[in-house]
Parts: sequence; C-alpha cells; structure tokens
Amino acid sequence: MGRFFWILYLRLKGWNTKTQFPSGLKKCIIIVAPHTSWVDLVMGLAYRSIFKLRYSRFLGKKELFDGPFGFFFRWLGGSPVDRFSKQNVVDQVVDLINSRDEIMIALAPEGTRKRVDRLRTGFYHIAKKAAVPIVMAGLDFSKKEIILSEPFYTTDDEEKDFEKIIRFFAPVQGRYPEKGLSHLLPDNVNQ
Repeated sequence: MGRFFWILYLRLKGWNTKTQFPSGLKKCIIIVAPHTSWVDLVMGLAYRSIFKLRYSRFLGKKELFDGPFGFFFRWLGGSPVDRFSKQNVVDQVVDLINSRDEIMIALAPEGTRKRVDRLRTGFYHIAKKAAVPIVMAGLDFSKKEIILSEPFYTTDDEEKDFEKIIRFFAPVQGRYPEKGLSHLLPDNVNQ
C-alpha cells in the first residue's frame, strides 16, 4: 500500500519512477545530495519505498528527534546524530552496521541544508571502517529524477575519492540550486 502511494505521489509531481537501485547490496552508505530543503526527506522516503529498501535507515540531526515529533522520525527509520557530541559518531554507526546482516544508512554529506564550503567526512570514514560501499543518490529537481551511482568502495586516496563524489553531485540541481555543490569542483576553487 505504501509503495503504491509513493509511486502515485511521485508521478503526480512529475518525477521519474523508473530508476533502479543497484541490486545485490545488503549493506551500504547512501549519500544523498544536494541537501537544500526539507522536501529532500520526503523524496528520500518515496524512493526508499519504491526501491524496496526495507533495511534502510537515515541519520539526522538530533534536534529533529527532540520534542513531540521525535517518535515520528524514529518510526520513519531515523537515527539521531549529535554533531557536537564528544562521542565518536563514526564508531557508533560502524558498530550498528557491523551488528546487522542487512542495513543501509542514508545521510546528507553536507550535514546541513545550507550552502557548504566542503563536504563532511563522517560518511566516508563510516564506509571505510565498516568496509561497505557508498552509493551516491542525487535528487535532481530540474530533471525530476533521482540519479544513482554504482556502488564504490573508498580507496587509500581520500582526496581523489572526494573529487569523484563532488564531480558526481556538481551537475545535480537541488530544490534550491544556489545551495548545490558545483562550486566545490576543483576547477572552481578560486572562483
């Protein structure tokens, strides 16, 4: 029932529902960008249902989980992250991944809906320590589609890996394109 609702929702909004998630993955980190609006969460939930990603969870700032709506975000599959805590969030998420046979963790590599000067590195270190692949998911509001990468594993060249990530997301236009990631391309560093 839920999947039918989300397919109908996306079609009514004019979004492509034919994209396929990479098959055969039991564990991965899904980075979703550019994160420019609260609507990104709704789109992510829609595609999670369409892709039948039953074991997926998302990380969100702990403030979302405080107060009267905290139960709702947990029910949706969210896990709170205190970005300012002294506890090692990377190790906590790695432990969570290692404790499950199947789990996918989705998060925004920017860590905020604001325009950023660099991507956060937590997702990268989680994937590396847990030895799971990363799947990039671009929510392109200009084309009304989700763009997915093939799964890839981190290498020993973090700088090159991040350049690959930025090049994937640079052409993707979020709901608010001015908050996108194209300005992070190495070719645009001095602009």
